[in-house]
Amino acid sequence: MIWECFTGNKLGSIVFLNGIVNSDLYIDVLQNNLLPYLDMLTNEGISDTIFQQDNASCHISKKTRDWFDKVTTEYGFSVMDWPPNSPDMNLIENLWAHIKIELYKRYPDTAPLRGPPHIIRAKLRERLLEVWWKIGEDVLNRLVDSMVNRIQALIDAKGWYTGF
Repeated sequence: MIWECFTGNKLGSIVFLNGIVNSDLYIDVLQNNLLPYLDMLTNEGISDTIFQQDNASCHISKKTRDWFDKVTTEYGFSVMDWPPNSPDMNLIENLWAHIKIELYKRYPDTAPLRGPPHIIRAKLRERLLEVWWKIGEDVLNRLVDSMVNRIQALIDAKGWYTGF
């Protein structure tokens, strides 16, 4: 499991998680990665950030919602209400498609990697970190610029799946 974030053309952290992600682990990831990222954005003059996540149970649990209630005002951001049937609207999913293409382009031996699980995880982590930090601003800008069309497609589909 991997958590990552970006806003506009600015990448945030990429965090590798082990095991099942519950509300406690998710809040810990947000506390230690999202909040410092928001501080950095604020220092760069970026404010009124909207945090987008899907409806995974750890994202919408009472514990997580209570945590968001405490920090959103302090850090000056809001959490987007997520449509229940629209996973295709999440830009991070499209960014993952780009990451997978780049990973296999740079490292064609990724799929057939062999060895003990800890060795394979370490190699994938190393490769994913490289690919993540080399994502260009043009890729991020294209994703952000696509939101107008995505939203219109979602409206046209009455909240159901779109072609994105």
